[in-house]
Amino acid sequence: MANFRRMVWFEGRVQGVGFRYKARQIAAAYDVAGYVKNLDDGRVELCAAGGREEVCEYVEALCESMADFIKKTKILDGETDLKYKGFNIEL
Repeated sequence: MANFRRMVWFEGRVQGVGFRYKARQIAAAYDVAGYVKNLDDGRVELCAAGGREEVCEYVEALCESMADFIKKTKILDGETDLKYKGFNIEL
């Protein structure tokens, strides 16, 4: 059974401002799984999987919460058969 998956790459002042921790904190309020991690080029990568509505609401809530730090986002929607456990901060 495939899950909806949204990959998001955030640009702006998104590292060193608690972005990953906020992403994990907000994820706890939604039925989503996945990860968030810093990239070497200064962006943050987010992968959220679950029901389409839950994932979309979660990403919207994160974007609203961190709007002052985000200049640009790139979003790629799809489906995945991968099973994510919880929501993790990856190093």
